[in-house]
Amino acid sequence: MPITLRPARWKLSLAAGAAAALAVGVAVAVPHIATASGDGTATPPAIVPKPVSIAAATGQFTLDKHTRIIARGGAGDIAADLAADLGPATGLQLPVAASGNPKDTDINLVLGDPGTLAGDRFAEGYQLDVSASGVTLTARTEHGLFNGVQTLLQLLPAPVASPVAVPVAWTVPYVHVTDYPRYGYRGVMLDIARHYEPPSAVEKLIDQAAAYKVNVFHLHLSDDQGFRVAIDGFPNLTAIGGQGSVGTGGNTMDPGGFWTQDQYREVVAYAAAHFMTLVPEVDTPGHNNAIIMSEYGDTANPLLNGDPRDVNCSTKNPPVWNYTGAVGYSALCPESANTWTILSSIIGQLAAMSPGPYYDLGGDEVPATVLSQERYAALVNQEAGIVNGHGKTAMGWADISGAGTQLAPGSVAQYWQTASGSSSGTVSGTQAVAKGMKVVMSPANHAYLDQKYARGVPSSLGLTWACNRGCDVDQFYNWDPGNYVTGVTDDSVIGVEGALWSETLVTFDNVDYMAFPRLPALAELGWSPADTRTATSPAYQDFLARLAAQGARWQYAGMNFFPSPKVVWPVTVAPADPASGPQQPVDATLATVSAPGVPAGALSATVDWGDGTSSAGTVTGTAATASAVNGLYAVGGAHAYGHPGTYQVTITVTGPTGPAQPVEVTLHPGN
Repeated sequence: MPITLRPARWKLSLAAGAAAALAVGVAVAVPHIATASGDGTATPPAIVPKPVSIAAATGQFTLDKHTRIIARGGAGDIAADLAADLGPATGLQLPVAASGNPKDTDINLVLGDPGTLAGDRFAEGYQLDVSASGVTLTARTEHGLFNGVQTLLQLLPAPVASPVAVPVAWTVPYVHVTDYPRYGYRGVMLDIARHYEPPSAVEKLIDQAAAYKVNVFHLHLSDDQGFRVAIDGFPNLTAIGGQGSVGTGGNTMDPGGFWTQDQYREVVAYAAAHFMTLVPEVDTPGHNNAIIMSEYGDTANPLLNGDPRDVNCSTKNPPVWNYTGAVGYSALCPESANTWTILSSIIGQLAAMSPGPYYDLGGDEVPATVLSQERYAALVNQEAGIVNGHGKTAMGWADISGAGTQLAPGSVAQYWQTASGSSSGTVSGTQAVAKGMKVVMSPANHAYLDQKYARGVPSSLGLTWACNRGCDVDQFYNWDPGNYVTGVTDDSVIGVEGALWSETLVTFDNVDYMAFPRLPALAELGWSPADTRTATSPAYQDFLARLAAQGARWQYAGMNFFPSPKVVWPVTVAPADPASGPQQPVDATLATVSAPGVPAGALSATVDWGDGTSSAGTVTGTAATASAVNGLYAVGGAHAYGHPGTYQVTITVTGPTGPAQPVEVTLHPGN
């Protein structure tokens, strides 16, 4: 399992922002909404990943100016950051205390053993109780408290993700949750080699993934088109190797880029602050054209033997840049002393900057026409030994389990092949188990987040080689990592990982569009108990309903995502701050609408002005594109009151599936 660091501080995935004060003369109210099913029994709230156990009760806790966060048993850092991150959306400055007489308005964070987590093998579990006595979150570790906080945030209204204050009732339904993960490794991989992303973009993805209890961030740092982190002693790796990206035509459109070592350390620390282990990957011996192009002519480098051309075992000699998405043409030579000088420096420096247990050496897609299996295995074996010598567990794509490789027991093979069951294509998985390796499951047709959702969708993003008919959330959810390959069971599987390859992903908005809503599906497979998951199973239908509730959260957070037609995204309405003041006539934005995938023209709004008259509201906002979700919509209205006074205004929005829950605002128009 991954080993995470105990951070001094951590951050949640809410944008920073100042709380907006309510305008003079305007009060805002929302109706009470009970969490209950048609027969009056309490309905479990929509949480992703689904907890091990959840029991709901009728009633709700309200977060307001009387609420305190009480940190018990050493939970002070998490309590302080929870208070800070709740502030922007709620407009509340919640006090944090280490003790105090219990009050039913308190949120209690307790670092201790609740006595209900016997099944928690990875020290990440928690117990959450919301009742008439207040909120109590208990966990044996800070990581467990962090995971429990992610659940608590999902229990709050969707605008909790807003960077500015939203005038809703901040309620949490009564609930009892006992929760811990199925697997200790729940990862997401981002390829910043084929298209460069700055540290700030990676930190955004860390924020987003951690909210769904993902605990490993796999960073693909080098490929044929780019090398993205500075290595002392080898400045050409970034000066030359960092200059392009896929599709640049020789970097004329995309200048590439790279990180300094300080930037890398900062991202490692940021991940650790979210209880996430960062795994560095420099792919070898293939996918190495950027390294070869950088060092082939580095004759002045005193660390090399003066003729570094012997590193090149590619199909081209001398090597040439290839900024297409082509693979399988480049390789480092295992017989070259210069190869080992370069790789030893890369491994040593990245290992020293990466406190987690793993170093990923890649190892995929090296055809026998480029390196024979014997030469390939010799390089992998020697490189894995160097990795082990730095105190790291060697990890790589499942190709590293092939003939002739002999890695230390417990080394990790990441299964990316699409084959399942006992077909011949599953051999890399069964070989890994036979060699005593552990397995991370990432079959491309169920876990590659760069694949298109459907044929031609999205039109400008994504590949199709693993999903020629598309891979929507159903493909990502309806499989079982513990029995996908015959003989590769939970005894060998340590977890799952979603991979974001970036051949077509130029911007971070592109990354978000391809990752969501599918990454939460994988996160649930990694966290929640095993279940029967098929296209017609109750588990899948339940997941779709819980996933639908995430859309509004993502919209308030300003995230891009694909509004999958597999999901019935609800239309939800929140009151706005009308800011009408005493002026007449009133002309204001009255409400905010989340309606993923629904054009503004498909929504209608009615405003009951509270004086016996009603009129149609106007629905405006940013439309969707082929690679961007629509924005939050605004409902506006104008009205002239006959007399000054206090008026209760009700806004009703109707979408394709019917009317949403109405909301109210109170206006005090003057003359």
